[in-house]
Amino acid sequence: MNSKRQTASARHILVKTQSEAEKIKQLIAKGADFGVMAKKYSTCSSAKKGGNLGEFSPGQMVKAFDNVVFKLPIHVVHGPIKTQFGFHLIETIYRD
Repeated sequence: MNSKRQTASARHILVKTQSEAEKIKQLIAKGADFGVMAKKYSTCSSAKKGGNLGEFSPGQMVKAFDNVVFKLPIHVVHGPIKTQFGFHLIETIYRD
C-alpha cells in the first residue's frame, strides 16, 4: 500500500442551517436512506448522485471535511459540520 496518497470516498448532504441538518440526521437515524435524503434536501450538485462525492485525497476538500473523512469512523453519519458552504452531514464510505 502506498501510504503517501491516502484516498477515501464519502457522501454528504449540504444544507443552509444547522437545524435543518440536525432534522435530516434524525430522519436518517430513524431509518431514512441517506441517498434519498441527499437527493431531496442537499443543495450540492452531488445531490443527484445521492450525495456521493466519489474518491478524493486529503487536501481536495476543505479542512473541516477532511477532518471527518480521514479521521473519524467510517459508515457513521457525522455532523452537522460547518464550512463556508453551509452545514454538512458526512458519511465516509471507505478509506484506504
